[in-house]
Amino acid sequence: MPEPQPPAESFTAEEAALLAPYVTNTERSVFALTNLPEVIKGALFSRYSRSTLGLRRLLLKEFIQAPEAGFAGIAGAQQGAAAGEAHLAVARAQDFYDRILDGYGDDSIGELGGAHLAIENVSMIAAKAIEDARIGGSPLEKSTRYVSFGQKAGGDYLYYQEPRLMASAHRERYLGACRMLFETYIALMEPVRAHIAAQNSDAARAKTFDALRGLLPAGTVTNMGVYGNGRFFESLLVKLHLSELAELREIAQSAHGELAKVIPSFIRRGRTDHPHFAGFRAHDQIQSKIAGYVAGAAEANSAARAREPEPSVRLVDHDPEAETKILAALAYPGTDRDLPSLRKWAHGLSDTERATWLNGIADARQNRRHKPPRAFELAYYTFDLLGDFGMYRDLHRHRMLTQQRQPLSTRHGYALPPEVEQAGQAPRYREAMERAARAYEAIAAEFPAEAQYVVPMAYRIRWSMTVNLRSLIWLVELRSAPQGHPAYRKMAQELYHAVESVHPRLAPLFAFVDMQGSRGGRTPGRLEAERRKLEKTQMELQWGGPSR
Repeated sequence: MPEPQPPAESFTAEEAALLAPYVTNTERSVFALTNLPEVIKGALFSRYSRSTLGLRRLLLKEFIQAPEAGFAGIAGAQQGAAAGEAHLAVARAQDFYDRILDGYGDDSIGELGGAHLAIENVSMIAAKAIEDARIGGSPLEKSTRYVSFGQKAGGDYLYYQEPRLMASAHRERYLGACRMLFETYIALMEPVRAHIAAQNSDAARAKTFDALRGLLPAGTVTNMGVYGNGRFFESLLVKLHLSELAELREIAQSAHGELAKVIPSFIRRGRTDHPHFAGFRAHDQIQSKIAGYVAGAAEANSAARAREPEPSVRLVDHDPEAETKILAALAYPGTDRDLPSLRKWAHGLSDTERATWLNGIADARQNRRHKPPRAFELAYYTFDLLGDFGMYRDLHRHRMLTQQRQPLSTRHGYALPPEVEQAGQAPRYREAMERAARAYEAIAAEFPAEAQYVVPMAYRIRWSMTVNLRSLIWLVELRSAPQGHPAYRKMAQELYHAVESVHPRLAPLFAFVDMQGSRGGRTPGRLEAERRKLEKTQMELQWGGPSR
């Protein structure tokens, strides 16, 4: 017979009426907050962690019924009281929240409130900088696959007109290069679409946009929606304020002004005049000095080093003890033994025993959303990657890993989509790339950071990625799916091959990676069987019983 559970707090009819606008129920132990400003919710949860009261009782006692708590004005405003009282309540809650953040350094309460922020008409470079702030936020960007970027506004195409370049001798060079790229994008649209459609291909429009997005300059403007908690936005504002690009600093100022209207206490340390900011600036300056020193040393030796073709995926580091660590971690929660002794046990397993246990985990996965256990987060891989900027924009969105990228340039060459070549449009595409490269080199000699805006998305960028096996499985299986862009599909497949080359017994964990078009068309052994199994299940669901 199950043990009785503690009852939920009870409230009088009057108390329940006061609470009703702010909670989804007053009877059960699970409920949500409603109609409260973010700063009130943050202050409430902060007090909650230091109180023996339930959240609803705390809300009543300290934020509704007690006028000195400062929240009586909110309840009063709901009943027709002066709006000024409601304003005072929020101000008091902000003061409480600020004291916790600054007085106690309890950063985690910065995650108890959040905001939705729209950031429109910003460059693709800015969009990537915003998406760099990985944890605690969810950005969503306008897609190059589903909409055309060939529109005009005010007589010109939609690209960021960088202030320093507009005031420099490079103004016409920059404007001319960007306009040329957009004109080529539009001119190639119909012949490439017609070629793709003639191949009896589905989604010809989307595939045409995919093939031609490489012509768009990195300065192309886009729209973003970002939801984040206070800690995320605080970190993002600091990062943007420290940027050498004027656009990012302007976005930081604008975003701070708008966020201050809805979550002011959560972002106050993101101001440039806050005492914390000096430390961030010092770290940024040290990093810049190191990069400058290395760049100077590399430049001195570049003449003697011939440039050779580079692979798109290069495995730099992996852990030879990955299997041992994973198997020990798999056993750990179900035993009372310490981790060192479990690793000793795992180290002594035979190859057959290791394969049996690891294949058992692989076989237990029914679809790609069935993630392997957390034990697989103990195996790490570091890759050096080289791919076009469009591909990077897609792969960059995975946040459970560590990525660092180098500045955009035209020095690593560009990708020519096969659809463009097959449609007979390669000469014009190449000409556009070469003209953009000449503009980039001329501008970069004086404005290296700002020159990035003119680089077409087809040009390659170098970035590094350190990722655990569990996250890598998710990334590879998602990005190798047939509906994905061919460029990043190929890179996802190469990531799988890199792991397979050093950890063949871990490779079966990538059970739902699609290898169509990969080396020899090889596919992980379980994939076809799983596809048939999923198809059978779907048929059973459709017809209401076992398929025959």
